Amino acid sequence: MLFLGRCNQLLQVPQQFTLLVNVGFRFYSSDLEFEIKKITKIINDHPFPDQPIHPTLARVIPSAAISTDFVENILGRLFATHSNGLKAFEFFKFSLQFPQFSPTSDAFEKTLHILTRMRHFSKAWDLIDEVQTIHPSLISLKSMSIVLSRIAKCQSFEETLEAFEKLENKLSDGKQFGTDEFNLLLRAFCTQRQMKEAKSVFNKFYSRFSPTTKTMNILLLGFKESGDVTSVELFYHEMIRRGFKPDVVTYNIRIDSYCKRGRFLDGLRLLEEMEQVNFFPTLKTITTLIHGAGIAQNTNKARQLFDEIPKRNLLPDSGVYNALMNAYIRSGDVQSATRLMDEMEENNLLHDNVTFHTMFSGLMKSNGSNGVLELYHNMLDRNFVPKTPTLVMLMKFFCKKREFDEAVGFWNYLIENGYCPHSHAMDVLLRSLCSHGRVEQAFECSVQILEKGRHLSNGSFRVLERYLTEINDEDKLRKLNQMIKKLQTALPASKGHAIGISDLNPDRLASI
Repeated sequence: MLFLGRCNQLLQVPQQFTLLVNVGFRFYSSDLEFEIKKITKIINDHPFPDQPIHPTLARVIPSAAISTDFVENILGRLFATHSNGLKAFEFFKFSLQFPQFSPTSDAFEKTLHILTRMRHFSKAWDLIDEVQTIHPSLISLKSMSIVLSRIAKCQSFEETLEAFEKLENKLSDGKQFGTDEFNLLLRAFCTQRQMKEAKSVFNKFYSRFSPTTKTMNILLLGFKESGDVTSVELFYHEMIRRGFKPDVVTYNIRIDSYCKRGRFLDGLRLLEEMEQVNFFPTLKTITTLIHGAGIAQNTNKARQLFDEIPKRNLLPDSGVYNALMNAYIRSGDVQSATRLMDEMEENNLLHDNVTFHTMFSGLMKSNGSNGVLELYHNMLDRNFVPKTPTLVMLMKFFCKKREFDEAVGFWNYLIENGYCPHSHAMDVLLRSLCSHGRVEQAFECSVQILEKGRHLSNGSFRVLERYLTEINDEDKLRKLNQMIKKLQTALPASKGHAIGISDLNPDRLASI
């Protein structure tokens, strides 16, 4: 995400960090998180593609620091901070140079996920080829699922099938894929709600593979995600006619389908049916029903289900607290929701992103800025960084309320924690700053994004172009254009990314 100040030279190592290196990079449990944050920030802030990153990594990370936990934690934070995928790729390759480091499937999968999320599919295939050569055991069903799911989301049906065949040719050692791999292909389409494509794949490969109840549950989940209760029930009955036996997962999917459509009583009916056939409800089942009670504005039943959890020999987690909290928020009972946050702490359950998102949403609807700001500063005091939907929601709130100091402060907080804010948050902040005369701040934020190796959205660039033109600041416009063009040499722009001035307005470029 973002970084205050411009990085025109190789990032200098902070003095305190150099000291840590000199004393042997000794990690105690209390120090590990600090070091992981610092290294992640160094990677995110590294000027790319101006300078290679390996010399910096060698300079700030001594060989003694390279371990499985260290590498996995760095990659996890790079994923969470929306880092440039190529930097994560380079860090993973850097770690492979050390003989004491034994790469894990988790590290490989995180790197692959970062690359494919940013649509670096060619690099993702390069990574697969490299790992297949030196550490073939790292390639798992999960890694294949990551690739297929992202390709299904970003590319065509035919390209997804080609990727499946490519994986089979690369990884099967002459053996054909089985039901597990077939399930991955189905899941790739179902999670994207591409049910026409999922059914086509099912019909095409049904005779080749041997579908199981899990296969049918994946399709059932796809129909549920599409929001069509009728399709869920029709496919459920088709599943029964084909001789497949429903399991707990099947019931959970059907209950969730009803609850999300406001048919809470039908969800309760399925709970009773489930118990009658000796399937014990899981915590997920109860959480789903509590959420459904909230949608139906039935907070009494939501609380009753929550209170029954110990009687079912289940232990409540953050998820079930969040579901009950959501039920209170939907009914406008912010006080009860707030008490639940306190109760979570008493039970040593961490407030997660859903907790904060739910509370922010309720507070924004109920009592305006004061409650939101109090919770916001409480979140910052915990050094908690929310996920993209919450981040964008807060940025929109601050900008709508013209709390620009808070908005920029939030931006700075993200930067200081090594994050590179999602483009949606960038768009909201940049447009608001420009429209209220803070063009210089908007420009600095844009430079920070580009310096981190992340593309500006085309919309953000056009806004900046217009406002910089109005104030006759051609130097800043020229700098942005040059940075965009330079980044494209290493990281081609995708749909919606800024491509600079010359491609759309060559006359304008000539004038500056």
